[in-house]
Amino acid sequence: MLFRVFHRKLHRSLRLLGTDAKIPPVSSGSEKVKELLDNAATFEDIQSPSDANDWATLPYVAGTYITRDQSKKAVRPKIDPRETNVILFPGQGAQYVGMGSKLLKFPGARDIFALANEVLGYDLLKICIEGPKSKLDQTKYCQPAVMVTSLAALEQLREERPNAIENCFATAGFSLGELTALVFAGAIPFDKGLRLVQIRAEAMQLASQQTKSGMATVLFGADGRIGDACKEAKNWCIEKGIENPDCRVANYLYPGCKVLAGNEEALRFLEANAKRFNIRRLKRLPVSGAFHTELMQSAVEPFATALRKIKVEDPIISVHSNVDGKTYKNAGHIVGQLPKQIVRPVKWEQLLHIMYERKQGEYFPRTFECGPGKGLKAILKQVNAKAWDSALNVEA
Repeated sequence: MLFRVFHRKLHRSLRLLGTDAKIPPVSSGSEKVKELLDNAATFEDIQSPSDANDWATLPYVAGTYITRDQSKKAVRPKIDPRETNVILFPGQGAQYVGMGSKLLKFPGARDIFALANEVLGYDLLKICIEGPKSKLDQTKYCQPAVMVTSLAALEQLREERPNAIENCFATAGFSLGELTALVFAGAIPFDKGLRLVQIRAEAMQLASQQTKSGMATVLFGADGRIGDACKEAKNWCIEKGIENPDCRVANYLYPGCKVLAGNEEALRFLEANAKRFNIRRLKRLPVSGAFHTELMQSAVEPFATALRKIKVEDPIISVHSNVDGKTYKNAGHIVGQLPKQIVRPVKWEQLLHIMYERKQGEYFPRTFECGPGKGLKAILKQVNAKAWDSALNVEA
């Protein structure tokens, strides 16, 4: 019955949005970010609960997990771990043209895309399905696309495994996916979360345009000198007259594999000197900037400003932070720490160690990766093979 009530309210919200919620077109560059922030002022219009506003809280059935006491889920439940679930959400880079198309057979997924189109003011679903790839790969489109597609994938999980969400006690997302996880956990409303991602994406793309930079995955052995490589690459940039350069580990993936990010000149230095630092392989990533470095500093304040305008709630289930791998304590902790994620490295490897820490002989929860791609499951295999044994993909 809860499912029917949810979908009835969702359709009513769509009708209301179609007549009342007009999203103004946005301009380009820094004006676009400013305009998004101005529009975000509506975040402060906190209204009393009503049927018409239920959709703005979560695109999921309230009774599924919202009514449960967080304290019951804050610590690993003292039940058979095999009866519990963890849900992971991917980040930018997992996108591909055509994603979301096979989810359209689920009414809930179609409704989520429809709501997203209304909030964003453009046809996100069309970009996901038709591309072109050059457009989908742009940060400003890619981040909302990955988030919405990941949330839509939950509808498939709900249809095929009804207890999977009910028995979920922890969640996390890679970079952008952390916002998806916070929406899923009830900490950030769906519409406000999508606006946040839109502002985050626009601000990060603008920061990328200010300084030519990028990212690269590196593979190395025990003799790899990654720290020295980044330090020398940064010094080389300084010698070339580049002001305030950066080169650092941006993503900790698994032992022997990290993502480095920095100025374009720093990455070229690393490519030319990889052998000297015992780097076995270096591969550029198809991204427009050095995400999770100080080169993204200009994107922090617009995102933090928008976040402060939202009524953030304590998450209903444990949400692990990319900044340190630990769970958020409360809503205030989220508001204070989430903006740091833009310039801090994604400590995914550390996060997985914390999330899946178990005594010897104990069983592991079932893990579901919801969203485009299968990258997070592949990383889990390298970090914790036993946890990977019970991991599944719900691929968008």
